[in-house]
Amino acid sequence: MANVKASQMYIWEGKDGNGKRVKGEISGQSEALVKAILRRQKINPTKVKKKPKPLFGSGKSKVVAKDICIWSRQLATMMSSGVPLVQSFEITGRGHENAGMQSLILAIKGDVEAGNNLADALKKHPLHFNSLYCNLIEAGEHAGILEAILHKLATYLEKTEALKSKIKSALFYPAAVVVAAIIVITILMIFVIPQFSSLFGSFGADLPGLTQFLIDASNFFVAWWWLVFGILGGTVFGLLEFKKRSIAMQHFLDRAVLKVPVIGDLMEKSAIARFARTLETMFAAGTPLVEAMTSVAGATGNIVFHDATMKMKDEISTGTQLQASMRETGLFPNMVVQMVAIGEESGAIDTMLGKVADWYEQEVDDAVEALTSLLEPMIMAFLGVVIGGIVVGMYLPIFKMGAVV
Repeated sequence: MANVKASQMYIWEGKDGNGKRVKGEISGQSEALVKAILRRQKINPTKVKKKPKPLFGSGKSKVVAKDICIWSRQLATMMSSGVPLVQSFEITGRGHENAGMQSLILAIKGDVEAGNNLADALKKHPLHFNSLYCNLIEAGEHAGILEAILHKLATYLEKTEALKSKIKSALFYPAAVVVAAIIVITILMIFVIPQFSSLFGSFGADLPGLTQFLIDASNFFVAWWWLVFGILGGTVFGLLEFKKRSIAMQHFLDRAVLKVPVIGDLMEKSAIARFARTLETMFAAGTPLVEAMTSVAGATGNIVFHDATMKMKDEISTGTQLQASMRETGLFPNMVVQMVAIGEESGAIDTMLGKVADWYEQEVDDAVEALTSLLEPMIMAFLGVVIGGIVVGMYLPIFKMGAVV
C-alpha cells in the first residue's frame, strides 16, 4: 500500500474573483494540490511556498487527549450553529494556542478541502484519533447525522477525560510525597549523616546499633549512589518495557492491581464505567453490538477487562445475549448485569448503559476521596518513621553522652 504524503503548511498570495490581492496560509500535501484548492475557491494563486518552521519552539506543541476533547466540543457547537465544516476547521485551527493542535486541525482541513471524507482525514492521524472516534464519525457521515455524532463524541470524551483526571489526582499525591521523601532521604544520606559521622569519630566509643547502621548506609550511598539510582531507574524502566512487550506481564500486573486493597476497587469501578460509557456511545450512534465490542475492549484500560470483552464479542456473534456473556465473565457486579438485561428486554440498552456509567463514575469519585483520606495518614506515618528514625539515630550518641555527663 502506497504511503500517504503528510500534509504541511503553505503560505500563499493571489487575487480573488474581484481582482483584490489576498493572502493566507493553507495545509496541503503538495504545492500543486494547494494551488488546485485555491482555484476551487476562485482564487488565482500568484505565489505559493512552504511555511518555514520557527527557529525556536513556539510554546506548547504536543497534542494531548484533552486538546482533542475540547476541539470536538468546539466543532460540535459550531456545526450546531450552522457554521460550515471547513470554516469550523479554519476558526478552531487559527485560534488554537497549541501549535501542534493548530497544525493538526489545518492538516485535516486541507484533506477535507481536497475532497476526502472527514473520517478518512482523521484516519491519517491514528495517534490522536482512535478507531472508535473514526468509526463513529464515519457512521455519522454515512447516516447524515454528523452533528449529533460530534455532540455524543464530545460528551463521551469529556466524561472519559474527567474519569482519567480523577484517578490521576488520586495517585498523584502519594507519588509526589514518595518522590519528596526520596529527595529528603538522599540529602540526609549524602550531606547530613557524613557530618555527624566525622563528629562521632572523635568520641572514641562504640556507637548505638541504629547510628552505626545509618552511617554504614550513608557511606555506601555516597560511594555507590549512581549504582543505587541506576538499579532503581533500570528496574522501573525494565518493568514498564516488559509490560509493553509481554502479554503475560500485562496480565500479571493488571490482575495484581485489581487485587490491591482500595486501589483495586478504584480500578475495577473505573474499567466498568469506561466499558458502559463507551458501549452506550457506540449504541447511541447506531453501531452494531459485535462491531462495537472491539472499541469497547480497548477503552476499558485494563487487559483483564479487555480480554473478557473480546471473549464476549465472540459469544455475542454466535447469538448469546449481552447480559448472559457479561455474567459469564464474573467481572461485572450483578446490578450491572441486571440493568443490561432490562435494557435488552425493553430495547433501551443505551439508556441503561448510560445509567450504569453515571453510577460508576460517581463511585469512582467516592473511591478517590476514600483513597485520598486513607493514604494521607499512612504516608505521614511512613515519613515520620523513616525520617524520624534517621534523626533519632543521629542524636542517640549525643543523648548517651548527656546521660553520662
